[in-house]
Amino acid sequence: MKIILFVPLLLLLVFTPAFGQPLSDKTGLVTRFDVETSGHSYEVKTVSNFDVLDHEFNKDEKRLTIFINSSLENNLGEIIIPKILLGGNFTFYLNDLEIVPKVKSNERISFITLNFTGVGNNTIDIFATEALVGVKEIPEAIDIPSSNGGGCLIATATFGSELAPQVQQLRELRDNTLLQTESGIAFMESFNDFYYSFSPMIADYERENPFFKETIKITITPLLFSLSTLNHVEFDSEQSVMGYGIGIIALNVMMYLGLPIIGIVSLRKIL
Repeated sequence: MKIILFVPLLLLLVFTPAFGQPLSDKTGLVTRFDVETSGHSYEVKTVSNFDVLDHEFNKDEKRLTIFINSSLENNLGEIIIPKILLGGNFTFYLNDLEIVPKVKSNERISFITLNFTGVGNNTIDIFATEALVGVKEIPEAIDIPSSNGGGCLIATATFGSELAPQVQQLRELRDNTLLQTESGIAFMESFNDFYYSFSPMIADYERENPFFKETIKITITPLLFSLSTLNHVEFDSEQSVMGYGIGIIALNVMMYLGLPIIGIVSLRKIL
């Protein structure tokens, strides 16, 4: 007898949503999907009598779009959205027509109850006045092509090992400094396209020709020295990255082009 009384109570607890309002008997498809944005992942949950096919999130528009398919004329569903993802005041559209569902919120989530008609594919657009409030964006790391040198092909061939201090210095500068800022990421994307178009050939020729290897070592040593100065400065903003980057480029242009030109001009005057 106790077991018989316990079963209805258990069913009530399981199927009663967070705000204590039971859904229709036709509702019960639970779908969870992760919204990936700004390097973070947020779970959105739906309980409905329709199928969730896909979703789309636009942080600039503060919009979450859910693509659904229903086999029933009368549709009922609930959507639970983390407030850190979307918050404030909401505006809803069903197939580009504005609707006014019920919305309840607490400090963590917004609980939306939808009730509409229509068989087939439908699109639900959810606009908010706030999105990702207080969330710090995590830049995506770039996949650096790797070969025998583990990414820094010329330096690895020049100094004999990817564990050489000079190679480690370049890798740490790339991973711990440049790839932590949007400006640095943009620079590395452009630099990689250029660098990996010729570096494998130079690295292979270095391994075959010791004299060429020593020439490259002498050539890149001033560059490595100038880059080492970046390990002693603080990158606290995008502007600082741009400033130090332009300074390093200017310094190397002076070393590799300016000084030779000055030397040639001075030599011609003497002769």
